[in-house]
Amino acid sequence: MKDLLISTEKIIDCLSDGVYVCDRERRIMFWSKSAERITGWRSEDVLGRACLEDILSHVDKDGHRLCGEEYCPLHRAMITGVTTNVPIIVFALCKDGRRVPTQVTTAPIHNAAGEIIGGVETFRDVSPMLVDLERAQKIQHQALQHDLPEDPRLRFSTFFMSYDIVGGDYYAIQPLDADRYGFLLADMEGHGVAAALYAMHLSIQWNRHFHLLGNPAAFAAAVNAELVKLFGSVVTFATAMCGFIDARAGTLCFTGAGGPTPLIIHENWTVEEPKSAGPPLGVMEDIPYKEKTVRLKSGDSILLFSDGATEIQNAQKQWLGVKGFIKILKSLDYPKAPLCMETLEEKLLKFSNDIRLQDDITIIEARFSG
Repeated sequence: MKDLLISTEKIIDCLSDGVYVCDRERRIMFWSKSAERITGWRSEDVLGRACLEDILSHVDKDGHRLCGEEYCPLHRAMITGVTTNVPIIVFALCKDGRRVPTQVTTAPIHNAAGEIIGGVETFRDVSPMLVDLERAQKIQHQALQHDLPEDPRLRFSTFFMSYDIVGGDYYAIQPLDADRYGFLLADMEGHGVAAALYAMHLSIQWNRHFHLLGNPAAFAAAVNAELVKLFGSVVTFATAMCGFIDARAGTLCFTGAGGPTPLIIHENWTVEEPKSAGPPLGVMEDIPYKEKTVRLKSGDSILLFSDGATEIQNAQKQWLGVKGFIKILKSLDYPKAPLCMETLEEKLLKFSNDIRLQDDITIIEARFSG
């Protein structure tokens, strides 16, 4: 029995996951044997040094540097007191200059008085898993690469960012004729591989039923019927917004299927939120979807977005919501200034008080000049 009474350090050194511990200043106080094996950094290289001193130099899947006040996973755990619920993939810098993909979890460390005195991070090498995920990511990006229409009356821009390596959002824009431009923005429940596979099926439905978009309700009904068959007994669904913009008539005609309503932002900064409520796609058969037509004014900006742009919770458990999203747009001087998607992402991330946003995000912008 005495043989089992060994130190915590020796137990941790037996783990296949790398482990390191930092104090509140992020100086490394402990570095496990597996941390050495995965990164090549030895204990004598790192102990007493701050982890942001070009040791791991973490970046996320989108290339954002994480070793800063806002984005460092370990820093977030120490200032919020929250343990990571879902592991995240970040890329760590090895001693030999390679970047290795690691799955990371973090947690704060408390003293006897309950005060946070440091943090612990565990990580594992996920290189084999990442090979297939990166292949899937390339396939997904190819499916989302649409040539945006070139029409001086109506200019489109798009933004897509997945929560994981692959995501569950799908969007498409395509001319119906010389004046009308059809669109679909859909968001599969959840995120990750399963949601991404279903999203790829939405690409098939877009190509199969695109000709119906002159009647958005008929398009939604057709896609809904296909998804009900596909999902079968699997309890899942897709929220969506589909329709077309008529550049000649100056109208937006759309059908809602559980997704966020469009925002129509006028030049004087009044905002319309036209409603076309319908249930999500794939839930039940024979749903009578409805469509709504809205007049546009010259200078209007139309924003379509998945709920990842608004359903963001901060450290105080407050939700951003559509009103908060609109407030951020105003702070960016939009629509007077062009919508910089990278700056918008930073604003959303800052509100979340997290190291990454909590869902896939897709935004379609259309600027109507009449």
